[in-house]
Amino acid sequence: MRKVADCRLMPSESNCTLTIAGEEAEVVRAASEHAVSVHGHTAGPELDAGIRSMLSDELVGAGS
Repeated sequence: MRKVADCRLMPSESNCTLTIAGEEAEVVRAASEHAVSVHGHTAGPELDAGIRSMLSDELVGAGS
Protein backbone atom coordinates (compact mmCIF):
# COMPACT_ATOMS: atom_id res chain seq x y z
CA MET A 1 0.00 0.00 0.00
CA ARG A 2 1.23 3.48 -0.85
CA LYS A 3 2.02 5.83 2.03
CA VAL A 4 1.40 9.56 2.40
CA ALA A 5 3.32 12.27 4.25
CA ASP A 6 1.31 15.48 4.56
CA CYS A 7 3.03 18.65 5.81
CA ARG A 8 -0.36 20.16 6.65
CA LEU A 9 -0.55 17.77 9.61
CA MET A 10 2.67 19.12 11.14
CA PRO A 11 2.87 22.52 12.82
CA SER A 12 5.11 24.88 10.85
CA GLU A 13 5.70 28.59 10.54
CA SER A 14 5.56 28.34 6.74
CA ASN A 15 2.11 26.68 6.63
CA CYS A 16 3.52 24.19 4.12
CA THR A 17 0.92 22.29 2.10
CA LEU A 18 3.15 19.69 0.42
CA THR A 19 1.88 16.11 0.28
CA ILE A 20 4.15 13.25 -0.79
CA ALA A 21 2.77 9.82 -1.76
CA GLY A 22 4.43 6.60 -2.86
CA GLU A 23 6.12 3.49 -1.52
CA GLU A 24 7.22 3.95 2.11
CA ALA A 25 10.97 4.15 1.42
CA GLU A 26 10.42 6.71 -1.36
CA VAL A 27 8.18 8.86 0.80
CA VAL A 28 10.55 8.80 3.79
CA ARG A 29 13.50 9.77 1.57
CA ALA A 30 11.63 12.58 -0.20
CA ALA A 31 10.00 13.88 2.98
CA SER A 32 13.35 13.85 4.78
CA GLU A 33 15.00 15.82 1.98
CA HIS A 34 12.08 18.27 2.05
CA ALA A 35 12.22 18.62 5.85
CA VAL A 36 15.94 19.43 5.67
CA SER A 37 15.91 21.77 2.66
CA VAL A 38 12.67 23.62 3.37
CA HIS A 39 12.09 23.38 7.11
CA GLY A 40 15.69 23.35 8.36
CA HIS A 41 15.58 19.98 10.14
CA THR A 42 18.73 17.91 10.62
CA ALA A 43 18.97 14.77 8.49
CA GLY A 44 19.43 11.46 10.24
CA PRO A 45 17.77 8.37 11.68
CA GLU A 46 15.69 10.36 14.19
CA LEU A 47 14.16 12.50 11.44
CA ASP A 48 13.43 9.42 9.32
CA ALA A 49 11.79 7.69 12.32
CA GLY A 50 9.65 10.75 13.00
CA ILE A 51 8.53 10.87 9.39
CA ARG A 52 7.75 7.14 9.39
CA SER A 53 5.59 7.59 12.49
CA MET A 54 3.44 10.25 10.78
CA LEU A 55 2.83 8.34 7.54
CA SER A 56 -0.68 7.28 6.68
CA ASP A 57 -2.05 4.89 4.10
CA GLU A 58 -3.09 6.49 0.84
CA LEU A 59 -6.83 6.41 0.36
CA VAL A 60 -7.62 4.89 -3.02
CA GLY A 61 -9.70 7.21 -5.14
CA ALA A 62 -9.10 10.22 -2.90
CA GLY A 63 -9.87 13.42 -4.72
CA SER A 64 -11.52 11.73 -7.69
